[in-house]
Amino acid sequence: MAEQKTAKTFVTAEQVAKLAGVSRSAVSRTFTSGASVSESTRKKVIEAADRLGYHVNHLARGLIHDRSGIVCLIGADLNTPYHARILASVTSRLQAIDRVAMIINTSGETESVESALRLTLNYRADATVVLSGSPAASLIDTCVANGQHVILINRDVGAEGVDAIAVDNATAAHEAFAMFQRAGCRKIAVVSSQAGTPSLVGRERPFAAAAAAAGIEVKIVRPGPTSYASGVEAARILLPRSDRPDAAFCVTDLLACGFMDAARNEFGMEIPRDLCVIGFDDIEQAGWGAYNLTTFRQPVDRIADAIVELVDKKGEPSAPLVLQADPIWRRSVRPR
Repeated sequence: MAEQKTAKTFVTAEQVAKLAGVSRSAVSRTFTSGASVSESTRKKVIEAADRLGYHVNHLARGLIHDRSGIVCLIGADLNTPYHARILASVTSRLQAIDRVAMIINTSGETESVESALRLTLNYRADATVVLSGSPAASLIDTCVANGQHVILINRDVGAEGVDAIAVDNATAAHEAFAMFQRAGCRKIAVVSSQAGTPSLVGRERPFAAAAAAAGIEVKIVRPGPTSYASGVEAARILLPRSDRPDAAFCVTDLLACGFMDAARNEFGMEIPRDLCVIGFDDIEQAGWGAYNLTTFRQPVDRIADAIVELVDKKGEPSAPLVLQADPIWRRSVRPR
């Protein structure tokens, strides 16, 4: 008869205690930072744990002490260069402080984000960081009432009961318009997307307002999602026109890359001689020789540091943290 394989099970603290000849509480103290335990007891417990292959169940321990060690990161378009960069930065910092990152990918639609936020309550996450979407105030209130620590990134910094980190998109948008003015551009377009997130709208509207104050009406196009393909489509909408623009402010670098490629390859335009382009984010591709894109650098590392500081913070929410996006001059705008 073939030998039956028995299912593997997790080694328990009780099994470690029995092998080490100590109490269950001694095992718990051995694996609790700062707890009092004699050196001889610690040695016996460690040896028994190594022999059995024991690992502490931090989730179960966290639930007992009302802390799971889980930090949920909720976002959409996580495959884009900017989101991939901020996820890498945040998760590495969370791991350094012994937190477990739970990533929930959403479509960015309000209903999807709300469903994801409810899920974090089931896991008793210590904190939830919302990278995308605009959760309803009532849902945020529910999370806060259940002891959930909510951190909003580039969302409504006026939300009550939550911590908020935002980039000063308006100042960057005004600076982008000033760059075009110094380059002598007069026919200006804004390339945006249908996502309509607060961060994108927060760049689009102030730029249009700065142009209007200078007596210039900008053409705004939103051909699709925030993607390279939408940048290409924006060029196909704007550039065949007789009054085609001589400058374009793209609310993300990914849109700008698609827009620039289409302008050169499909319409024979030279950048920046015929067309000046400014992006936003300073993704890796922006610095490639094929683009040399003038853009605004998102302070990703500073955002990640602030998230970690807030995760470890106790007490009432802090005042909203607003960070600056620095201009990065390259060759997609004519010299100042």
